[in-house]
Amino acid sequence: MRRAGAEGRGPVRFGPPSPEQGLPVLAGLASSAASAAARPYGEPLGGGPGLLDAASVYWGRRGLAVEHDHVVAAPGAPPLLLALTAALGGDVLLPRPCPAWWAPQARLLGHGVYHVPTPAECGGVPDPYALLETVRRVRAEGGRPRLLVLSVADDPTATVPPPEVLHEAVEAAAGEGLHVVSDETWRDTLHRPHDTVMVGPAEMDHERVTVVCDLAGPFLPPALPAAVARFPDTPLGAALRARTLDVLTALGAGLAAPAAAAATYALGEPDEITGRLTAAVRLHARVAEAAQHAVVAAGALARPPRAGRHLYADLGPLRPALAARGVGDAQDLEDFLGARLGMPTPGGHRFGDDIAALRVRLSTGPLLGTTPEERLASLDAPEPLESPYVVRALDLLGSVFADLRAEARRMEPPR
Repeated sequence: MRRAGAEGRGPVRFGPPSPEQGLPVLAGLASSAASAAARPYGEPLGGGPGLLDAASVYWGRRGLAVEHDHVVAAPGAPPLLLALTAALGGDVLLPRPCPAWWAPQARLLGHGVYHVPTPAECGGVPDPYALLETVRRVRAEGGRPRLLVLSVADDPTATVPPPEVLHEAVEAAAGEGLHVVSDETWRDTLHRPHDTVMVGPAEMDHERVTVVCDLAGPFLPPALPAAVARFPDTPLGAALRARTLDVLTALGAGLAAPAAAAATYALGEPDEITGRLTAAVRLHARVAEAAQHAVVAAGALARPPRAGRHLYADLGPLRPALAARGVGDAQDLEDFLGARLGMPTPGGHRFGDDIAALRVRLSTGPLLGTTPEERLASLDAPEPLESPYVVRALDLLGSVFADLRAEARRMEPPR
């Protein structure tokens, strides 16, 4: 992050935010939070019985039955991952690329962080052979690899790993004695849930996988941060949960009562919550597909987005045209596209990717409008791609990429 640090835009304090809905807060969530704000007592550290029971039932509906004494809640996924990493100890392995907030947790604790390449068909999980090679190399150099963090509905790549690819990665991790933390924040945002097979590692390995879900992804606004973790129902899982609670206690990382109440309400999945989530997923899916078509039509690369509110684009094929405009790496690309699109366009280096690679994450939220009201109008539009706010944003996106494609064609040698 050479220039970013110099400009006061370093990777931690000013790192890219998670993709957001940017929609008005639902009445039930606001009411739950407001009622809890009047309580004279706080939420128990690690989450009260109501929240933990709601999380248990939530996972039970997804085939991951768990008792509430194997669940922990925290004020957001970052402090929860920090506590888990501290409780496990040792070095951490991450896929490349990965969410921008994963690596700082381990580095803050002084743990080694090692990125592992992902397979060609998806992001979110490491290539199993590269994982084995990395683990053995780290051990040969005196390291202690203990933790693998992965995602089955990935930020930044918006991909979902095929079950066989995930199984091979989980099997490789188990063979090397690694504990797996599965970030499943975006599992409820599959763009085509009937055509996409979603299987989590906890369904493959019941003893070595802890599942984390940041509710501020699909369910809650950022103003009400809450995350939950599901630990293995084993003695080792119980011990890990206890150590994680110790770390959260030492940090004073308890949920505020309003956030806990909103999380409990959301995890109950009333019609208001499920209706909004279904509509929002449908909208973001349509816009992400249109954005991907614009990127690919310009000659760049982007896997079809399968989940979340973003896509990951590789502008490597347009390198000559970008170089002519002073863009030589991912930081330049972030600045270039951000200025032209008028929205955050974090470069791949923010996600652990090679800064020399011309990759960028494009979020769909800013393409829905500039205010919560405009985005709600896009959500309510009979045809999302005909919303004036979406049309305007996609036209701008298309024109920026088409301009790069035209420049690249002008630079091609005559045949």
